[in-house]
Amino acid sequence: MNEMDENLIREMAAEALDVASVDGDPIAQFRRWYAQARSAGIPREDAMTLATLGPGGAPAARIVLYKDLADLGYAEADFPFFTNYESDKAEQLARDARAALVFHWKPPARQVRAEGAVEFLPAGISDAYFATRPRGSQIGAWASPQSRVVPSREYLEEQERALEAEYAGREVPRPPHWGGYVLKPHCIEFWQHRDSRLHDRVRYTLEAGGEWRVERLGP
Repeated sequence: MNEMDENLIREMAAEALDVASVDGDPIAQFRRWYAQARSAGIPREDAMTLATLGPGGAPAARIVLYKDLADLGYAEADFPFFTNYESDKAEQLARDARAALVFHWKPPARQVRAEGAVEFLPAGISDAYFATRPRGSQIGAWASPQSRVVPSREYLEEQERALEAEYAGREVPRPPHWGGYVLKPHCIEFWQHRDSRLHDRVRYTLEAGGEWRVERLGP
């Protein structure tokens, strides 16, 4: 793990967050904050809570990892993530594509929230990303029946050994049941800690014409 850059973190915490100073494009604003978090060495800067709607509309949430796909030629993706298409979250998204996500970076006490609809990423992007994953993670994507009851840890390890033998000496292909999604936001909020609980909150809302309305919210 990289050592955190305390000077950069202090600069981030002191940076103004105001309607007049933010980027007019919320994705550009997010990427700037995300790049700062990475540069500062903040642990697990890519972790985001993804909330979906479970059976009967009950909320369900878990941590997934944000993936910057610019290096794979898909820079226009807003909030991409990858998972098993047979998992609980995937089944929930198939019933209702609405979802919400949250990033929280502490330090420097920043939060980003987004709400929108989730879509599949193109298969070619999923293939390209899968090829960059460590081999153990590739095998694990085949071995694990995600969200399903399994008899034991030993069962999973047996599946792993069998798959390692099956793909010995050759590349592991992407499983058809594994790939990417992207959340396309209609609302994004940026939050920055301030003293006396007078925190800064700036919300972007997508309007019918495709423009973003930017407003300050009470903390």
